[in-house]
Amino acid sequence: MTKNQLLLLALMITCTIGIVHANTLVNSDIFGLEYASDPQISPDGEQIVYVRKSMDIMKDRGRSNLWIIDSDGNNHRAIASSSTDYFSPRWSADGNRLAYASSEEGSVQIYLRWMDSGQVARLTDLTSTPSALSWSPDGRQIAFTMPVAAKAAKPFGELPEKPEGAEWAPEVRVINSLNYRADGHKGFLPTEYVQVFVIPSDGGTPRQLTSGNYNHDSQLSWSIDSSTLFLSANLNEDWEYEPLESDLYSLTLADGTMTRLTQRVGPDFSPEVSPDGRKIAYLGFDDHQVLYENTGVYVMDINGANSQLISGGLDRGVNAIEWTADSKGLVIQYDDGGESQIAHISLTGDIRPLAGNTGGTSLGRPYAGGSFSIANNGAIAFNQASSQRPAELAVMNKRGNSRLLTQLNEDLLAHKTLGKVEELHVASSFDGRDVEGWILYPPNYESGKKWPLILEIHGGPVANYGPRFTAEGQLYAAAGYVVVFMNPRGSDSYGKEFVNLIHHNYPSQDYDDLMTAVDTMIERGIADPEQLYVTGGSGGGVLTAWIVGKTDRFRAAVVAKPVINWTSFNLTADAPQYFSRYWFGAFPWEDQEQYWRRSPLSLVGNVTTPTMLLTGESDYRTPIGETEQFYLALKLQKVDTAMVRVPEASHGIAGRPSNLIAKVVNILGWFELHKE
Repeated sequence: MTKNQLLLLALMITCTIGIVHANTLVNSDIFGLEYASDPQISPDGEQIVYVRKSMDIMKDRGRSNLWIIDSDGNNHRAIASSSTDYFSPRWSADGNRLAYASSEEGSVQIYLRWMDSGQVARLTDLTSTPSALSWSPDGRQIAFTMPVAAKAAKPFGELPEKPEGAEWAPEVRVINSLNYRADGHKGFLPTEYVQVFVIPSDGGTPRQLTSGNYNHDSQLSWSIDSSTLFLSANLNEDWEYEPLESDLYSLTLADGTMTRLTQRVGPDFSPEVSPDGRKIAYLGFDDHQVLYENTGVYVMDINGANSQLISGGLDRGVNAIEWTADSKGLVIQYDDGGESQIAHISLTGDIRPLAGNTGGTSLGRPYAGGSFSIANNGAIAFNQASSQRPAELAVMNKRGNSRLLTQLNEDLLAHKTLGKVEELHVASSFDGRDVEGWILYPPNYESGKKWPLILEIHGGPVANYGPRFTAEGQLYAAAGYVVVFMNPRGSDSYGKEFVNLIHHNYPSQDYDDLMTAVDTMIERGIADPEQLYVTGGSGGGVLTAWIVGKTDRFRAAVVAKPVINWTSFNLTADAPQYFSRYWFGAFPWEDQEQYWRRSPLSLVGNVTTPTMLLTGESDYRTPIGETEQFYLALKLQKVDTAMVRVPEASHGIAGRPSNLIAKVVNILGWFELHKE
């Protein structure tokens, strides 16, 4: 099918949606969606600053502005808003000032706002983008991390002198690092290392505290006397070959002395000093080189002694922690059954749920996400997830009562009919295990009628979908499809054992879990067995390619940003030291049989399903060479196929609004082309 034919078909689909279901979500609505991110509650609990994410239709990019709102929902207003980005707002301990980062003057710099007067001052003139902003308790300094250039490798010899006016080829590039590319970075990675800095909060010259060819890319936490920082880093000689290893260190500001506080095999990260200054809480796990370990909550003395795991009774991975003001417990965030939860955990490990359905900051597909912050009075600001709206801002007061503070999308969505979401449980045909998922119905759904079905598969594979807003799914539903998205074995939020069912075994019986869901939809009389379609991205792309090699029951498939050949992937992707060790337990030349047996390319001779491939041309996580292999293999077998290449797009293929729309219309166009 030619490009013009695809574009024409996409236009026809868009027009049809607009005519038949004028009150449903349409493609252009993507530019009108907004969501709340990074909520930061003031120390007294009276106000919340958050990042308001919106879309710029003229620049075709997301935009981040800072808004503030009282905790009772009043006085909602912008405090930093323009066509440039503002992000990482952080309150001073006394609540009188707010630090944040912004690109309003070109490069990203740190700014300071006085909350009583609204005056703003630029504090820095940095050469790289700062991260991990953290106020000292006395309010005199702000710590941050930033990449610092190091010496790059030089050619191994010199060329003869170039004649004046001659135009020679560019100088050769010499690479001697293991990781020389990273997804989301254009071209080759510069030779640089992340270091820790501090700057006076009333302006001045940043002071670099760390050095060396190591990355100190960490969350930063201060001692209560403002003399010491705590951070995580891997300072081992072979750090490049240890993708998960890190330890906690104390860093004395006076002389730059670093003292190692943890020493196990495995990552220790996200240090948080208790308000009384006596303890450090942190996240980590013992690394046994399996696919997945639950990230646990640990607490130790400020000097690194007496470390204890306090979340051992929770068979879930914790992704965020923050102390309560009394230093007697922490608030934690974790995913459970496809939903993000916030809970209180005592120092003895007792867990008390606080808020469910949090997160929801992934706009395209219904992934987890979000964050929270705590005030001194116990109030908590967080993202609220919903299947009908992108993430909003919510607050829980000190008495445990929650309320929604924003309705950022009511102007766009209140008059539209969205597809309803319903929970789905199936017993896997392989072993009877319960597998959870969700059904997204078309807005005009009628029971008793059989509908075309899209099986949409999440990436990872260690990740989870949940009852959260999905712009892509809602557009599929508006086009008249029932959409099913499952959490097959290997998905997190169901415990360590459930994830590791695919340890050195992916893809495998996750295929059976997904097919059981499709069978269930047919048995319920919802799905038309002659109108089945399948798509997925990244890990979901792997499974989609695997599915069309195992069955011909689907009328059409779209394989997005896949791995097709595990050998080539392991030697061209941006984390070679991770995938071979944790996903296979051997290098390709040590166990080629395993690599081939688990590659979708090994099944390509079985494929008859019309299969489109869709990948970003700057994808370094699942490089486009994987897509090209499958496309050409299908072409050589004369299978109906097409390759859609997204210029300049990385693995986050739908990072720009128009790319998200292009992804949806091309997928729908391919499916419509192969309908009866």
